[in-house]
Amino acid sequence: MLQRVFLVLVLLFAASCDRDPRYAPLPSTSNVVILGDSLTFGTGAAEGEDYATLLANKTGWNVINAGVPGNTSADALERLPEFIDAHLSGEQKIDLLIVELGGNDFLKRLPQAALVENLKSILMQAKASGIQTALIAIPEASPVGAAFGTLSDHPLYEALAKDTNTPLLTDVFTKVLSDNKLKADPIHPNAAGYQVVAEAVQQALTELGLLAQP
Repeated sequence: MLQRVFLVLVLLFAASCDRDPRYAPLPSTSNVVILGDSLTFGTGAAEGEDYATLLANKTGWNVINAGVPGNTSADALERLPEFIDAHLSGEQKIDLLIVELGGNDFLKRLPQAALVENLKSILMQAKASGIQTALIAIPEASPVGAAFGTLSDHPLYEALAKDTNTPLLTDVFTKVLSDNKLKADPIHPNAAGYQVVAEAVQQALTELGLLAQP
């Protein structure tokens, strides 16, 4: 009997260790910056239909859309200091930095090692400045996968999230970019697609604990 109880306790402890870490929910007055490319900017939809704006409407957070079409991870890394400097000076406090990058690196077939190093540098610089971070996984560019609805997040994001102890938002764009009804073109969501993305981001942040339960 004692052996059975001990085994149950061991299994429960192991299961708890496998769960995603929980984070304190951010207040509704929080400033959130999403550093990204055209997927964050909202290319493919009208103004105000980007997922950053939709997330702000859903959460009450002040969500700053820092998406620039065509940006690679290297381009975004160059833009990062302006946000960190503003945060450290008190001009614009940042409670959460969400990083959405990699699509253009994949499309341009830039070295994967460089993408990993750029993303790691962004995350670590933000953390060193006292900014909570989160990373959005992006599917690898695959016309065949998109056509047959078999896209999946690139595995580098999971490895990087573990290496940097960063909460990872998974399956945010995979469903949308695998469904022609949710796309404006082969690589960008339409308005309905961005709505799905916003809901996925909201759900992921809630599960992580960064967003309070409604």
